[in-house]
Amino acid sequence: MLQWRSCSHSDAGIARTFRGIFWTMQRKRDIPLFFLLLFAIVFATRLCHRSILWADEDYHLAAAIQVLYGKVPYRDIWYDKPPLNLGFYLLFGARVGWALRLAGAVFITAASALAFRFASRLWTRREGFLAALLLAFYLVFYLPDSTIPLEPDTLMIAPHLGAVYLAWRRRPLAAGLACGVAFLLNAKGLFVLLVCAIFFMPGLTAPSILPIASLLAGFLLPNALVLGSLAWLGAFGEYIQQVWKWGFLYFGIPAADAARKGLGLAVHWAGFHAALLIGAALYWWKSRTRQALDLALWAAVSLVGAGLGWRFTPRYFNQLLPALVIPAARGIALAWEAHGAGFGAVGFRWIAVRAALLVSLVVPMIRFGPRYVELGRDELAGSPHHWRDIAMDRDSQEAAGIVNGLARSGDSIFVWGYRPNVVAYTRLPIASRFWDSQPLTGVPADRHLASAQPILAGERALANRMDLANSTPEFLVDGLSLLNPRLDIRNYPDLRPWLSHYCPVGRTGLTLIYRRCEGASSQ
Repeated sequence: MLQWRSCSHSDAGIARTFRGIFWTMQRKRDIPLFFLLLFAIVFATRLCHRSILWADEDYHLAAAIQVLYGKVPYRDIWYDKPPLNLGFYLLFGARVGWALRLAGAVFITAASALAFRFASRLWTRREGFLAALLLAFYLVFYLPDSTIPLEPDTLMIAPHLGAVYLAWRRRPLAAGLACGVAFLLNAKGLFVLLVCAIFFMPGLTAPSILPIASLLAGFLLPNALVLGSLAWLGAFGEYIQQVWKWGFLYFGIPAADAARKGLGLAVHWAGFHAALLIGAALYWWKSRTRQALDLALWAAVSLVGAGLGWRFTPRYFNQLLPALVIPAARGIALAWEAHGAGFGAVGFRWIAVRAALLVSLVVPMIRFGPRYVELGRDELAGSPHHWRDIAMDRDSQEAAGIVNGLARSGDSIFVWGYRPNVVAYTRLPIASRFWDSQPLTGVPADRHLASAQPILAGERALANRMDLANSTPEFLVDGLSLLNPRLDIRNYPDLRPWLSHYCPVGRTGLTLIYRRCEGASSQ
């Protein structure tokens, strides 16, 4: 009996501390300080990755660099992602290093501010602060390749939150505009549009028609502007080919064990995001309102979007984050109300719930936090990172260093394989429309290290290789042949005459570097 009372008093003390912290933040003047501290912490974690480029962020960086050379996406360069992604990187000159990491910290802080606004308007500033903290926390403490890069699934978090918040505020035109921006970042923005439509559909009555029409009008406006600009520039046809046709091929022909791996990743994600699941479940258990139903439908639709095509890649779950942090913030707040929401006296079950929440937050900190310390220590000491997860990036940096040591003004580059980080590190223009081997072999980057099974028709891939053969890049960086001999560039007879003009000038552990031989004829 004494032991039980001790636990109860200890838990009550934690509850009072928890409430005290958020009570002091109820004053409006504390809000800027909160977000300044949040930004500082997030920026510090991002700086630990200052000298690393992760998959996908390097792709958009490289594309943006080509735009800075005057190339038009889709028409002049192959780019299989929606157009606003590279537009984001143009905002800071597509620079690597501290500029890239600063942009990431600003983005996460802005997205957290949107979560704060949404949750605080739904309930109180306490829930707002919790929502902001949860979003920032899970964009720091999880797998780095799903939290560090600013890629379509991550960039869509901000317009996703903004769209649903505006839909809840009954502002259909503005919500539609945010949905349109989300779609121009990620095709899964259609799921955001569906969620917003649900918020405006209390029934099939006449008054519901006008908001839906306004929502659709808002959605179409930014798309008409951007896609109309692509059509005016002569890039719309290639946009359809690269973003939509290639995208449908990619999702329509999954890897052999995609479903099994996807479900395993889903369980992995759920384990490290258990605090969100517990908090959201508490909220839905205690609430029986239309608002709770709308938030539940938001989460359900987002889950479908995250697992589209049974591809539960970790970063795809970023679509689910906004839909969980909002209800989870309310649920966690309710869990710490000793005498609120009809809980009565604190009992054993609420001690267990609070303990589970605390443990579920500590686990990802323990799992992923030490790596930030290690990387930060290396950065401060100027030492190279020794980490198996970034071996490919370190190799690309070494290859880019060889190219940079030989390059002259006006030189161009082509990379065989999927190594857009080489283009980002060298900042050289590409010589043809192609800068990696995906459209040339028909094998997507997510499987070309282990497979040679194409998803693109052989005739189309052949036509793309002929396009490459008509170009004369100064440097050829082969980052695939040593890793997958079945996709060795020398295996393609139509490229052999073109390859004969290139001489080896360097090699790293995983990459071969060639330069156009002296006296080679121009084509």
